[in-house]
Amino acid sequence: MKRARMAGRAPRSVVAVATMLVVVALGTTPADAATPTSGTVSTASPDLTWNGGPFAVPNATATTGTLACNAATVCDDYTLDVDVPAGYDADHDLKITVGWPKSAADFDVYLLDSAGAEVAQAASNADPEILVVPPVAGTYTVRVVPFNPLGDGYTAKAELVAKPAAPAPGPTGATSFTNYPAPDSLPQAHNAGEPSIGVNWKTGKVMYQAYTDTYRVSFDDTAKATWENKSAGLPKCTAVRSLDPILFTDHDTGRTFESQLAGKASLTCFTDDDGETWTPSQGGGLNSGVDHQTIGGGRYSANGVGGTPLYPNAVYYCSQDIADALCSTSRDGGLTFGPAVPMYTLLDCGGLHGHVKVAPDGTVYVPNKGCGANQAVAVSSDNGTTWQVRKVPTSAPADSDPAVGIGADGTVYFGYQNADGHPRVAISHDKGATWENDQDVGAALGIRNTVFPAMVAGDGDRAAFAFIGTPTGGNYQDTANFTGEWHLYVAATYDAGKTWSLTDATPNDPVQKGSICTGGTTCGNDRNLLDFMDVQIDKQGRILVGYADGCTAACATGGAQNFDSLATIARQSGGKTLFAANDAASPATSPR
Repeated sequence: MKRARMAGRAPRSVVAVATMLVVVALGTTPADAATPTSGTVSTASPDLTWNGGPFAVPNATATTGTLACNAATVCDDYTLDVDVPAGYDADHDLKITVGWPKSAADFDVYLLDSAGAEVAQAASNADPEILVVPPVAGTYTVRVVPFNPLGDGYTAKAELVAKPAAPAPGPTGATSFTNYPAPDSLPQAHNAGEPSIGVNWKTGKVMYQAYTDTYRVSFDDTAKATWENKSAGLPKCTAVRSLDPILFTDHDTGRTFESQLAGKASLTCFTDDDGETWTPSQGGGLNSGVDHQTIGGGRYSANGVGGTPLYPNAVYYCSQDIADALCSTSRDGGLTFGPAVPMYTLLDCGGLHGHVKVAPDGTVYVPNKGCGANQAVAVSSDNGTTWQVRKVPTSAPADSDPAVGIGADGTVYFGYQNADGHPRVAISHDKGATWENDQDVGAALGIRNTVFPAMVAGDGDRAAFAFIGTPTGGNYQDTANFTGEWHLYVAATYDAGKTWSLTDATPNDPVQKGSICTGGTTCGNDRNLLDFMDVQIDKQGRILVGYADGCTAACATGGAQNFDSLATIARQSGGKTLFAANDAASPATSPR
């Protein structure tokens, strides 16, 4: 079930009720004031601290749609003056950190400008909550809300910090893409938010999940695409209404799994013939979570219990529950699953997570956008029996789920939306123990806001990061004032992340105009793209991005945003693929 996302930050756990997008109640007076009540950061005095509380009464009014600040539902306000010269934000950030002693407690933080408009918010279950915004001179209000204080107080810090040194932006346009929209004859063609795709390396067929429908896409030698509806259908496993759809193709075996969330399990089927026939699955292990499932698989690790003769690879079903997130392992090709094992608890990370990926040596990775002050991966080296959380220390919690791509030599690429909205990738050569080359891969085209990170790798030194991005800065969820134009971008590296080449894959056709809400099920019509997208490669190493196009028909040629969600695949048509063995042939002409 999709829980409401708090704008600009990772969602709180499902301990809270499903939340509506927060509209800060202007004109109300908070019942408490911070100690001290105000302060100034400047080039001469770049940091300060304050505190508040303790608080006895929770303020969960944001979950009703309007944050109320009064004597009964307390908010804590601090007046922050930012005294910096014009242009200071070019190489500096304003970072606000709010933390508290009890890890089970939960505070939220909002930043308002002098007119009371929301600039940013951090409303997750992360501890600490962190905001990173451009330091523009002015007077602001930092509003701390004791969502679930448990008698705790908080300590806050505001600081002007230099942006980390980064290499010069890499080249642009090393790859090119052709976009293939689904035909209107398909029943859910225009209801394809949060799609996932898979590629069968044995047949070359591409499988695309759009809500309750599964499509098969075939590309001929002229790169023409043929879309077919190959949904499992009732009564086997496909629901009439899905809480979450997901698809995964094991490209080694050709088996595709199609899963629809249904409470603490899922309605799952798999096919070995690209959708011609489907076999029902148990769907997940006992005690699986109720939300945000992912399914994936790959080879077994030598460090844990192995498989059976029924299927050569392990299959994993992971999901979040009330107080933790869990993953179960299937050793019979997805027919049945073992018991669900906790990957982490809410004391470690926020509940929602990204898509599970398996390395060639069997190491399993599940990325998370909020594990304390950083983003992280949950890692299992024993086929899902035990898990460790390994943080990316240069990252800060953000709103969109991060993604992992794993190269043939085990190199891990962690693609994420940072707290400032920028797209970044960090690289690990030791299963997430350490990270290097964390870079802003959108800098070459000035990307300032990002949603839906998706990551894939081929050879160890080759990877691609796909995302929806815009060069327009500011609060991208401000429906009244944000006017950015969003495109699909793909950044590719051929030297293990030392340099990246960024390509606008939809240069003449925006994916969205205006705001994109990532605040959850109670957003307005600007949540048409839902919560994620997907990227995979075919046997030749071509990059294929499965995404939903939100700006179609007249919108695509200059008209107003129409909030569509048309099933679309962007397929690499030029430039080097992610396999060096195919460098002699272009993606458009190499064998299928």
